[in-house]
Amino acid sequence: MNKDNQTALDHDGNSIWKFVISEFKPKNKFFTPFNIISAPIMLLGLALIVIRFWKGLGSITNLTQDTPWGLWIGFDVVTGVAFAGGAYVLTFMVYILNMQKYHSIVRVTVLNGFLAYVFYAGALLLDLGRPWHVINPIIGNSFGVSSVLFLVAWHFLLYMIAQLIEFSPAIAEWLGARRAHKILSGMTLAAVIFGITLSMLHQSGLGALYLMAADKIHPLWYNEFIPIMFFVSSIFAGLSMVIFEGSISHKVFFSQISEKNHHAQKGIILGLSKICAGTMFAYFFLKLLVFIHGQRWDLLNTGMGYWFLLEMIGFVLFPMMLFFFSYRNKNITMVKIAAIITILGVVLNRLNVTVIGFKWDMAIRYVPTWMEIIVTLAVIFTEIWIFRWVINRMPVLRDSPSWANEHK
Repeated sequence: MNKDNQTALDHDGNSIWKFVISEFKPKNKFFTPFNIISAPIMLLGLALIVIRFWKGLGSITNLTQDTPWGLWIGFDVVTGVAFAGGAYVLTFMVYILNMQKYHSIVRVTVLNGFLAYVFYAGALLLDLGRPWHVINPIIGNSFGVSSVLFLVAWHFLLYMIAQLIEFSPAIAEWLGARRAHKILSGMTLAAVIFGITLSMLHQSGLGALYLMAADKIHPLWYNEFIPIMFFVSSIFAGLSMVIFEGSISHKVFFSQISEKNHHAQKGIILGLSKICAGTMFAYFFLKLLVFIHGQRWDLLNTGMGYWFLLEMIGFVLFPMMLFFFSYRNKNITMVKIAAIITILGVVLNRLNVTVIGFKWDMAIRYVPTWMEIIVTLAVIFTEIWIFRWVINRMPVLRDSPSWANEHK
């Protein structure tokens, strides 16, 4: 945005709306491989969502009264929230621990976390048989204020508001709204502290939901420490997603990143790999203690036991070692490989708890329909489109305008 536009936006409300409308015009080529693949899936997903709300959940899903939670909860919500954990971890590192080395990636991480929570809230609406009852957990109706759902709902709602406040200075800079920017920048630290607290509670709160399913989850995945496991795993899950998305963004939005931040990228990735290795070691050690304490040795020599070993050795211990050695050897490629394996491992763990290992001994098992998968992909692609639109227009990866530094 040039100086004339900034002045106009500061004094003319109509100019703001004209500017916003103009920003919806495409700035890059439309017929790219990603657009060609994602656009049809998004349109098909939209049609399926219309059918879902028109004819009910049974029209496109395999959900039943016995299995009311499926892929949309297990993947879109429980898994997705874990990947959004990078926002609270990085804001804690930068604003509380004053690790300014990571400041350049805070905005893009918060943006990703905010969009993730917004879209996963939408996935909750898809999964509710009567979506208009979504207000019940928030007001405590039917469940009561002592319900875990009441706690999770408020964490979800308040954390989205906190993240929006954290990101709002970037919106003000985009609009050239200097007065609003000054006010919003002053609210950032309070929003960060509030958001960190809420997110930590929310990550563990999702695990607490499954404490009530002791007789439904396979013993290798159920234990009384699920909330702690969900919280610890959200740290390396979120940071692995930061490494993965950051590596892609670094190439796709290369022109928006300053020379200084380009040079800092390697140090940031290596630093995050060190943290991932440490938290994965803590997670693996806790899981080992719980397993030994539970004395479930007989279950290892079963099909589910082999599946459990694959998760723990192949997707926790192995990437943990990769993170450690890549940090020691300063091998960026190995860090990226470790991040991808870790992401797959988190997906596997969350689905083992919520879908695969849930009612594992039933004669008729829940298997998502192709339509549920399409809707999930449509939600993810829509989030990526909006993420890309914001990155291309707001100062997220690129430096803020010079006048914005006066309010910091």
